[in-house]
Amino acid sequence: MTLDYAFLLMQAYRRMLAVFGELDWWPGDSPWEIMVGAVLTQNTAWSNVQLAIANLKAYNMLAASAMSAAPDEQLAELIRPSGYYRQKTKKLKALTAFFQQEYDSSIENMCAEELPVLRDKLLGVYGIGPETADSILLYALGKPVFVIDAYTKRIFCRHGFFPETYTYYDIQDFFERRLPVDVRLYNEFHAQIVYTGKQYCRSRKPRCTGCPLEGFDCA
Repeated sequence: MTLDYAFLLMQAYRRMLAVFGELDWWPGDSPWEIMVGAVLTQNTAWSNVQLAIANLKAYNMLAASAMSAAPDEQLAELIRPSGYYRQKTKKLKALTAFFQQEYDSSIENMCAEELPVLRDKLLGVYGIGPETADSILLYALGKPVFVIDAYTKRIFCRHGFFPETYTYYDIQDFFERRLPVDVRLYNEFHAQIVYTGKQYCRSRKPRCTGCPLEGFDCA
């Protein structure tokens, strides 16, 4: 029997949504703040990112112009709570230079770029990999790209949707070919996955009892 994965994906989504409600992720007061957060959240908890962003705001250092002009040492100290702060300073500087040089620090100009071209350009920026690029595209710029992270792979592998050998792009294609092209859906679906992963589908000792997807298997 051929499984209807499109139906099953939406069933999984609705089960998570019924537990967590609408999450309206990603938090940020502006698209640029979300872009900065997408870099800072690499290899750290969101609570640490919030501390780093609060520091940037307190010192009026969040704007791209201020970030670009700031000495590396000062910027690194402000984002220290996010971890790997020296590496992330270089990444933020690279992203800022890209934003200024390619789009004249204009979100409107950036949004006007064709999606495939913009994505390729982002991936050419130091420190921007597929997950970070897609987070920027979806959450900051409202582009219809499904973000894949470790939670996505772990949850849907465990529930039999695809094998562990699937790459980032295999998994992304799996979702995008089966879901409507809908920015709001992509946004909310990924947020539900993150919450389920954090609270239940841990890499070690998963909490299956009470999980929104408990008993939901298609293998």
